[in-house]
Formats: sequence, C-alpha cells, structure tokens
Amino acid sequence: MELRIEHAHSLKEKRHVVRSLKDRLREKFNVSISEIDDMDLHNSAVLAAAVVSPSRDFASKVLDGVEREAESLVGPMLIRADREWL
Repeated sequence: MELRIEHAHSLKEKRHVVRSLKDRLREKFNVSISEIDDMDLHNSAVLAAAVVSPSRDFASKVLDGVEREAESLVGPMLIRADREWL
C-alpha cells in the first residue's frame, strides 16, 4: 500500500500515522505488516501486509479487509494498493 501523507512535515509526524495504521491492521486482521520503502521521506510511505494461509480465498478475504480498513482509516492518503502472490 502506498500512502501520501501530505500533512506530515517531519518523520515524527509520518511515523505517528504509519505506526497507528500498522498497529490497527495487525490487531484487527492478525497480519504481518511493515514499512518497506520511502522510509526517509516524511510525506510518503509504502507498507506491505502479509498473510499465510493454505487457502488463497481466505488470504484474499483477509487482504480485502486490510485494504478496506486502511482506506477507512487514512482515506485519500491511500493512493495505491497492489497484491503479489507467492
């Protein structure tokens, strides 16, 4: 998921948004989530959420929920969400 955090004027402000989102998604969906890119930029973040399941349908439903929840929490700051299957 790619975020644009326009109101963040420092890495501290960005970290607050990212940490809150990560904590909420981890707690609600039991996924692993990490910031994977743009770590030195104060107004941009790229997060990855991972779920392991023997069922692709279940994993897809979990990731659908993660995306919906992220969108409801950060609104227009979420500018893109992609999926990759391994």
